Amino acid sequence: MVYLGMIFFQIVVPILALLVLGAILQRKFHFNLKALSQLITYCFMPAAVFVNLYETSVELSVLGQVAMFITLFIGSQMILSHFLAKVLGLEKPQTAIFKNSVVLINSGNYGIPVAQMIFAAQPIGVAIQVILVIFQNMTTYTYGLYNLISSTKSGKAIMKDFLKMPIIHALIIGIAMNFFNIGIPQFIRIPIDHVANGFIAVALITLGAQLSQLEIKSMFNKTVVVSCFTRLIIGPAVALLIIFALGLDGVVAQSLLIASSFPTSRNSSSLALEYDVESDTAAQAVLFSTIVSCITVTVVIYMADMLFA
Repeated sequence: MVYLGMIFFQIVVPILALLVLGAILQRKFHFNLKALSQLITYCFMPAAVFVNLYETSVELSVLGQVAMFITLFIGSQMILSHFLAKVLGLEKPQTAIFKNSVVLINSGNYGIPVAQMIFAAQPIGVAIQVILVIFQNMTTYTYGLYNLISSTKSGKAIMKDFLKMPIIHALIIGIAMNFFNIGIPQFIRIPIDHVANGFIAVALITLGAQLSQLEIKSMFNKTVVVSCFTRLIIGPAVALLIIFALGLDGVVAQSLLIASSFPTSRNSSSLALEYDVESDTAAQAVLFSTIVSCITVTVVIYMADMLFA
């Protein structure tokens, strides 16, 4: 109960507060959601991705363990979501949203605060979560982006749209500048930081505005419910099997198991809105999984503490 209260009030409530604020503002001002989505995709997202990749430094041994785990975990989720989409008989656009809702995890504004709260005395736990954010960013803007583009286009059009995305450029530049330890002048770094710091708030407010146009009962459809169950229940179960198979233990195992339990990434909804691919379903999956996660994440944290403390 203590964990439940801490996670709910320190993590979930702030997220829900921004969603509610977005819904209230949308009801009053009727924002152009397409324009807001473009602002996020072409301005806020690239800045946040760049800063995250540019600032992160980790030990190679830990990076190797995390890389092996995340490769197996994300790969298993891709295969599982593809199979389940076939079983559910989803159309191509719905399949893209379903796959993204299972594979793409909210490792940033949900995962990092949780890690900071749990591993306050063990910085390696937070460092691992930061590494996972990097892998999730790469997965989102490669696999996730490809899913959405390929649901409406094919061939050269997919590659052309993919390469035009500023997020891809930010990802490559951020990694390169980090690796070669290239400094950034303050007059450039300051505005980049300002934009990056605004990403979470703008993204969540926009998502709240989008959700305000949905009916609550519409969340209870097979695509959303199955994706939520797969993301929050099956995902951690698969992660636990991988952790045992790799022989991981201690804080590394704890951090990875907990990280596997986080809800669907808000970026999956932002990208779906940008490309106009089942954006309502994507938003429903984010909202539903975020609400349910306040219970499921608590259980996983308890399990991680019992198994690997």
